Amino acid sequence: MNVAQFTFNSFAENTFVLYDDSKECVIIDPGCNNPDEEAILSGFIQENNLTPTKLVNTHCHIDHVLGNQYVSEKYSLSLEAHKGEKAVLDNMQNVASLYGIPYTKSPEITIFLEEGDYLSFGHTRLEIYFTPGHSPASLSFFHRESKQLIAGDVLFQGSIGRTDLPGGNYDTLIDSIKTKILPLGDEVKVYCGHGPSTTVGIERKTNPFLVG
Repeated sequence: MNVAQFTFNSFAENTFVLYDDSKECVIIDPGCNNPDEEAILSGFIQENNLTPTKLVNTHCHIDHVLGNQYVSEKYSLSLEAHKGEKAVLDNMQNVASLYGIPYTKSPEITIFLEEGDYLSFGHTRLEIYFTPGHSPASLSFFHRESKQLIAGDVLFQGSIGRTDLPGGNYDTLIDSIKTKILPLGDEVKVYCGHGPSTTVGIERKTNPFLVG
């Protein structure tokens, strides 16, 4: 499985395109919110002859959903996420107004993902883990064969997702990391919703929220 990362919008959010040799791809957390950013994303897909088959949100905070409508409309894709993120997405217009960010309404979540399900495309299958705490129902996606994890805003290099937003809970987030992510193994590469990628092993040993 190949992972392409793009950093978009004023929140410096990481958008991911996952693809394999079938040329099918999945777009996760499209944060593009202007024509230039949209062109970067669609240009990569076109240049690599990829066919998007899924639009997925790890969670539905504003910086991760700004490009949902663009991707959904351009590639005729339904939105996939956990049902527990519906209330977050429903409040997005209010959040956008609060931040003063132009917002094109995201499509509703119509395909609900749960832990124990798989996110599949081409020759690739990712395990789905329920990792709440940063948001009410964040999901993480793990490709066991290549030891790669798409973690959204659950875990960062040297930090964790904020827990002061509606639906956030510090103890829940720490539990999600310790019971769902750390057991995957130290060699697992973690792609974060903001900032650089890291590994489970590095965070286990050095992350101040996890050490001790």
